[in-house]
Amino acid sequence: MKLPRRVPWASVTELDEVCAAIYADESSLDSKNFAISRLTAWKAITSLPHAIDSTLSILAVIVQDDCSNTSNLVLRQSYSAAIIRMVNGLVDPLQFGVYARSIAAIAAQLGLPAWLVELRHAATHEDIPSLELLREAARQSMTWLLHNYWLPTLDPSTAPQPEAPLLRPLEPILKEYKNLLKLTTRDASLNKQYKQAIADVFKDIEKWIAEATVAANVANGELGWDQPDRQESMRNTRERWALGIFSDALIEKRGLIPLSKKKRVLPNESYTPPQASLQIWTPLLSNVQTLHPEFSSVLVNRALSRLSAIPTNVSESEPLPDPSYDATLARWIFWFVDRWNSDEHSDEDLRVEVVTSLLIILGPESKHLAHSKKKCVVFLEALPPQCLFCFIVLTGYFLLFVRVILA
Repeated sequence: MKLPRRVPWASVTELDEVCAAIYADESSLDSKNFAISRLTAWKAITSLPHAIDSTLSILAVIVQDDCSNTSNLVLRQSYSAAIIRMVNGLVDPLQFGVYARSIAAIAAQLGLPAWLVELRHAATHEDIPSLELLREAARQSMTWLLHNYWLPTLDPSTAPQPEAPLLRPLEPILKEYKNLLKLTTRDASLNKQYKQAIADVFKDIEKWIAEATVAANVANGELGWDQPDRQESMRNTRERWALGIFSDALIEKRGLIPLSKKKRVLPNESYTPPQASLQIWTPLLSNVQTLHPEFSSVLVNRALSRLSAIPTNVSESEPLPDPSYDATLARWIFWFVDRWNSDEHSDEDLRVEVVTSLLIILGPESKHLAHSKKKCVVFLEALPPQCLFCFIVLTGYFLLFVRVILA
């Protein structure tokens, strides 16, 4: 559900009146002047969504072009400034991450005509385009704003139905990273040789997260029209969505969990994932966590959801799911909690919360039925004593613990 937002119009009818004045009769100068006056008054009250502000800027130049003897150069400069501001204002709020993406790439995700981006580049860095070309750009920009903001805002049923975002597959990127780290962990002398290649993979993953964040905005109709405070809130929500997709890819087999069961040998002296897996994945996980502080929280929640998933269509003749996957994933969960939760008190609370969640997921009350006992016993056997003690003492789940042991 979208949160309410402050707008300068009293009702949708008032907004519709302005839209009609702009688009219904393009030859009516009086209608355009009325729209400019109304939009200017709104702008004096509060900040306008970028789409309306861009409409006002372009419309003002069109009126200036129609009713004055303004010089060719001044008109070209005015058109250029309005179009540059429109494109930049659309793209800049969607420029996520530490690595800048090209304006053309983001504009393509928004469905903005590519030639408008090229014209923006020319007007910024080269000779100002011709007046005829700029007039056509203004017309197409106004049409794009009509179909992507005005009409969907006035009648949400006319907005295109959200589609599942099309994203580059993550598996090839993660596979390349894993292959590189296998080489360098086996032979430290190769670190210098592959340092840049590993850095390039880090950059590619960060770009993927940025692409996924933009894709989530587009799929949900969030093109940065809102005020800055709402933009930041929506950005955080979409970024968490992108990190969730990334986390799902990591916790698949061949990711954090080795495909071979032989490689899931868990150390007894500490409650950590397999040492070989730690050596491979720690650099990448640390890099993502540094750039996205919410990452560890997102991954832990995704991992808990994965453990709570109920197997479907499992017949008696089929083997039960291998509990070593769950045991290894549980260790990754605690590794994330121990490594990236800095506050001592909240760290203990989080440990208890995670233990509670896992015991409820895997315990005798779970819906996993026949699969639950084996999973839970494996988990309890691997659990560090201090975590188990905190769980028993600080929660009301002592009876649950006893039932798990005696079941």
